[in-house]
Amino acid sequence: MSTEQDAKTVVAVSESDAAAKAAPKGKTELRAEATRARVELAQTLDAIEYKLNVPRQVRVRSRLFTMRLRDFGEKNPLALAGIVLGGVSATVGAVWLGVKAVQRR
Repeated sequence: MSTEQDAKTVVAVSESDAAAKAAPKGKTELRAEATRARVELAQTLDAIEYKLNVPRQVRVRSRLFTMRLRDFGEKNPLALAGIVLGGVSATVGAVWLGVKAVQRR
């Protein structure tokens, strides 16, 4: 599609929108439009609240992580055991190094 055709399409859509807005609307149409706008606003506010609710997002993420970890453990228990053992070893090593550093002071 050429740029000229795109421009004509935009103008045609704008004109039809302007004609629709200029046409007088009855009470029923206005109420339906207001109801639709309220529903859209409520949905938008719900989505914003969901995204900005940090404690809820933490709960959702932790549940998702737990479910994935269980699924991984069911599919490959030896790999999970190795990961856990590696994590425990790293933690013990870090604590041991911390204790040694404190003892040297």
